[in-house]
Amino acid sequence: MSTAEVNRRQFLEQATAVSAAAVASAATVSASCAAAAADAPRRIRVGVIGCGSVSGRYLPHLSECTYAEVVSVCDIIPERAGARAKEFRVPHEYPHIDAMLSGVPFDLLVNLTDMQEHERLNRQAIEAGKHIWSEKPIANSLAAGQELLRLAKGKGVRVWGAPVVVASPQFSAMARAIAAGELGAIASAKADYGHTGPDWSAFFYKEGGGSLPDLGVYNLSTLTGLLGPAKSVTAMTSIVTPTRNIYEKGKIKVEAEDNALVLLDHGDAKISCVQCGFNFFNPHGHEGKSESRHTVSIYGSRGSMGLVGYDWEPLGVDVATEARPEYERRATDAKGYVWQQGASEVAECLATGKEPLFTAEHALHVVEIMTAARESQREGRRIPLTSTFKWPVVT
Repeated sequence: MSTAEVNRRQFLEQATAVSAAAVASAATVSASCAAAAADAPRRIRVGVIGCGSVSGRYLPHLSECTYAEVVSVCDIIPERAGARAKEFRVPHEYPHIDAMLSGVPFDLLVNLTDMQEHERLNRQAIEAGKHIWSEKPIANSLAAGQELLRLAKGKGVRVWGAPVVVASPQFSAMARAIAAGELGAIASAKADYGHTGPDWSAFFYKEGGGSLPDLGVYNLSTLTGLLGPAKSVTAMTSIVTPTRNIYEKGKIKVEAEDNALVLLDHGDAKISCVQCGFNFFNPHGHEGKSESRHTVSIYGSRGSMGLVGYDWEPLGVDVATEARPEYERRATDAKGYVWQQGASEVAECLATGKEPLFTAEHALHVVEIMTAARESQREGRRIPLTSTFKWPVVT
């Protein structure tokens, strides 16, 4: 056999070996890619409606969420939708919900519009087969909200609503202290949240707006989450400042309460109250990280407890008992908790089945409290409540 023939045979043998190795390698890579694809989390396609200031907090959080892919944004002011789409590299933008629902497919609607529009837009999206994450409130009344839940169940979709205060580690610390009996028999609680009022949009002051659904909703969610669903409501509401100067609109008439004090009966002798308003001067203004006092306080027969900072941006929990009368500070680490995480948690729930602590039923219970508070003011009497939710929230 000639040298040329030997070299050719060696070349063919080597080529065959290389080819076989390449095939084996490709098969390994293919199997590896398939395994990686199988392990990769499912991504929920998200459409965001309402591209105002709140979207500037939600969109960054959603953009970093492993389980969410923002595919579209929508706003009746097209320039705002365009600006957010460009800022967060969202591929599709729409000027109206009709165009959004008939456009690129998505799974979850994140509703960040004016609060008066939430109920109508949530219903339209549910009818189109979309899951809902809604800023507060989900609906304008308990009956309307319950109808949304019935409609959603019939369509095979889910509904959730802000706020998510029960998801904070500080809320869990307070709930566990109560459950462990550290405070003895719980007697009462109080909470407050307010500032001198927003000047960037008129909807806060129009019918369907007000300090209760904008501010009081946080404290009402926290106190019912800690002490259980309320049985009845007694309240006083008022309008302290009858006109407001709103940016780009000028002077407007105030139609919804800008001052409220709500008393709740939780049963088992537990009573709580919430104060909220747009005439509530606070040297820290609307900045949560600067608020270091107790904005939520719980009192029991053998101890008391205070939430440091606002419940939507908590800084810690102080606990004092008969055995240890000096306040001990706990839960100073927020562990990634932010008030705008609800939509991201919902995406994770839809992708993995992991249920969040906040529920639509709890959100609707708070809606009923707020409407009952206004009824109490009109009629001058205690208003019984009919709704409830799964409690305790933290087990």
